[in-house]
Amino acid sequence: MKMIDIKVLEDWYIENLEKKLKGRRILFPDIEPLIDGLDSALFEKKIIGTSEKGTSIYKIKTGCGKMKILIWSQMHGNESTGTKAVFDLFKFLLDANSLSFVKNSILSNCTLVFIPMLNPDGADKFTRVNSNEVDLNRDAVARIAKESNILRVVLDKFSPQFCFNLHDQRTIFNVEGTKNPATISFLAPSEDLERTLTSGRKETMSVIVSMDKLLSKLIPRHVGRYTDEFYPTATGDNFQKLGHNTILIEAGHYYDDYNREIVRKFNFFAMLQGLYFISSKNDYSNYMPYFDIPNNDKKCYDIIYRNVKNDQGEIEDVALQFDYIVEKGVLVFVKEEVARGNLKGFIGHKEYDLKNQVLVEG
Repeated sequence: MKMIDIKVLEDWYIENLEKKLKGRRILFPDIEPLIDGLDSALFEKKIIGTSEKGTSIYKIKTGCGKMKILIWSQMHGNESTGTKAVFDLFKFLLDANSLSFVKNSILSNCTLVFIPMLNPDGADKFTRVNSNEVDLNRDAVARIAKESNILRVVLDKFSPQFCFNLHDQRTIFNVEGTKNPATISFLAPSEDLERTLTSGRKETMSVIVSMDKLLSKLIPRHVGRYTDEFYPTATGDNFQKLGHNTILIEAGHYYDDYNREIVRKFNFFAMLQGLYFISSKNDYSNYMPYFDIPNNDKKCYDIIYRNVKNDQGEIEDVALQFDYIVEKGVLVFVKEEVARGNLKGFIGHKEYDLKNQVLVEG
C-alpha cells in the first residue's frame, strides 16, 4: 500500500493551505473569488445550476485519467470543514512541490469532479437544511430540492467509480472505548438493510483502510467508524447502491478546535491519501481492517460541570452543549444545558469541578 510521507505532507501544508478560508461558517462569497482564481489550464469551471434562492452552484473538473471520482461538500450548509479541505486540495494540485509524484499520479490516473458547496442557502443561514427546510442528505430518492437534482444529474452524466461525500459530525462523538473525541470518522455506506458486503462496499472499505492508516500515525485512537445502518433515502446509501463507491468522511472535534482548523488538515490528509490510493492501486482486497476501526460512541459534551449543588441540596453533574446561531451576520456560540444528574460515564471536552457549589447562570 503506497502511503504519503507524513512529514513531507505536514511541511507542505503549513506553507500552502488555503489561508483565505478559515472559521466555521464558510459562505458562497468566500469561495467564489477562489474559484474564479483557479488556473483555467488545470481546472475547468462551470456553473451547473442554482440553489433554491438563486445562488450559483459550481462544478470544477481536473485530471485526465480513466478513474472517475466525484467529490462534494456542504451538502449540509453548516458543515464546512470539507469545503476548506477541498480548497486545500486545489492548492496541492496546483503546486505540490516535493510531493509532485502524488499530484501527478492523481491527475494522470483520475478525472476529478468537485461540487465545492452544494447547499449555499444553508451555508448562509448556517443550517443543515436548504432554504425550503429540505435535508439534501435524505432527499436522494424524492429529489424535492433543486440542489439534490443538480447533484444527481452530475452523478448520472459523469458516472464516477468513487464518490467522496464530505460532512461534519457533532462534538458528541467519541471513539468507542476511549475518552478521545472522534476527530475523523469514516463510513462505507450500506446498500441494503442487511448491510451486505457487496464488492462495491469492499472497495470502498479498502480505500478507507488506507486513509485510516495514515491518520492513525498522526492522531492514534482519534479515528472512528460511523454507523452503517442503512438509510433508504440517504445520498451515500443510494449512490453506493447504484454502483458508485461512496466514501463518507465525517470531520469531528479535536481539542479546543471549535473552528475546525486543525481538523480540516486531517480531513485534507485523509482525502489526499484516499485519492492517491485510488490512483495507484488496482487491488481493493484489503478491506477487513475497516472493521478494526472503532465505532463512534456518543459520550461527549462540550462542557461538564462536576459536583454541582442543585436547588434541593443534592450533588450532581451538569452538561452543556454549544449551539450556533447567526446574529447580525456573525456566527456565535450559544450554551444550552442538555443533561443533569450522574454523568460519571460521560466526557466533557472541558470539565470543571464546582466542589459542591451552586452553578450560577452566566
